[in-house]
Amino acid sequence: MKAIWKDTVIAEAPKEDLIRIEGNWYFPPDAIKQDYFKASDHHTICPWKGEASYYDVVIDGETNEFGAWYYPEPKDGSIERVKKDFANYVAFWNGIEVVE
Repeated sequence: MKAIWKDTVIAEAPKEDLIRIEGNWYFPPDAIKQDYFKASDHHTICPWKGEASYYDVVIDGETNEFGAWYYPEPKDGSIERVKKDFANYVAFWNGIEVVE
């Protein structure tokens, strides 16, 4: 599977390595192409997954603010609910397309 923004593949991994949570595909941390990701100070809270951290995605000088998110420390009980440790797995939104 691939995550694509501005015709550029920013993450890629076999489908079986991804985790599907609430309709979003989460890529393993080593599947993202770090050159396109810049840490953001933005955070949100999910009542059952915990605090999400964000990346800005940057390609050719254009920034997709908060285009990717991950949970560095999933909330107690959430890993059991998902049935796999999703710490630091990265999901996308805000115009970033995930395709097979």
